Amino acid sequence: MLAGKRILLIIGGGIAAYKALDLIRRLRERGAAVTPVMTRAAEEFVTPLSVSALAGEEVHRALFDLTKEAEMGHIQLSRVADLLVVAPATADLMAKMAGGHADDLATTLLMATDTPVMIAPAMNVRMWEHPATQRNLSMLGGDGVHVTGPNDGDMACGEYGPGRMAEPLEIVAAIQQALAAGPLEGKRIVVTSGPTHEPIDPVRYIANRSSGAQGTAIAEALRDLGAEVVFVTGPATAPRPQGVQVIEVESARDMRAAVMGALPAAAAVFAAAVADWRVTSESGSKIKKQDGRLPVLEFAENPDILREVAHLQDGRPGLVVGFAAETDDVEANAVAKRARKGCDWIVANDVSPETGIMGGTENAVLLVTGDGVEPWPRAGKDVVARRLAERMADALSKG
Repeated sequence: MLAGKRILLIIGGGIAAYKALDLIRRLRERGAAVTPVMTRAAEEFVTPLSVSALAGEEVHRALFDLTKEAEMGHIQLSRVADLLVVAPATADLMAKMAGGHADDLATTLLMATDTPVMIAPAMNVRMWEHPATQRNLSMLGGDGVHVTGPNDGDMACGEYGPGRMAEPLEIVAAIQQALAAGPLEGKRIVVTSGPTHEPIDPVRYIANRSSGAQGTAIAEALRDLGAEVVFVTGPATAPRPQGVQVIEVESARDMRAAVMGALPAAAAVFAAAVADWRVTSESGSKIKKQDGRLPVLEFAENPDILREVAHLQDGRPGLVVGFAAETDDVEANAVAKRARKGCDWIVANDVSPETGIMGGTENAVLLVTGDGVEPWPRAGKDVVARRLAERMADALSKG
């Protein structure tokens, strides 16, 4: 799968740099050409001679090399590859990437490229878990950077936990997946996820129990098939998907605005559990108890985003998929909802407390289409997501 592909491999300065030697060997075994770049810190862990011998190419090290600038230049070097891979991606390199720094050859290449980028993070567990690193990771994911790893395990520093760089063969597999042209390549798909919070006053709101896990899984499955995913999420507890555009929202009205702003799209999946109602008059200050008297709250209906998008005259997505979380008469309610909303498909599930589905790791759904109702067996939410993504890809390929 990698025959004829060129990988620009940026080796960062961490103990895991020794794995880059095996990574080069594995890539070349599969027919890929590897152009190596080393940071100054990387040279403290592996030698340019070793890297060059395995890659069969000269190691690029200095930004200000006039000979190389005359022959190719760092701009061209960043664009002749099919994929840029940073392994190991240290906390410092990730911070520079997220901040848009370009103060050495490696970071300048990463800034100057329009080629897809993948990172394989590797660092001490405390550094990995630090809020700054997680913030940088989220920003890079939103920029479309592919991420593989890190794994849990023993650290060179003697600690244990997440932070070990993925093994070379794991990185190779991720590279193959990133370079494979998926059936959804070039298609923009909007996915909504999580709950919405409808404010009552500055400290209270109306919400639901949605974790957003199914929405995240769907976004990742569509991404893995090559789609350009716009992920619009309420304040969910599930991690945000990597390698997609993430838009954070709070209320149903915020979500509607984000969805409309993300159109046009080839498809839209409405997995979010949007609140049906909101308080008509949100209080600007905390509502106090009043001698046993209960406050009176008036409600208004929230915008019906699924129905609105499904009935668009101009710019309607080619495939509109809604979700129906039901506690009674799941099939009948789902069939009726599809007709009422005007969407193409409904993915329905039973979220009664005894099922453990709402907020859990598994799902059991019915796929309701114009051809009928298809029950799917209970499975992990990632499995359900992959099956849905594959069905969507098949439907979109048929026009």
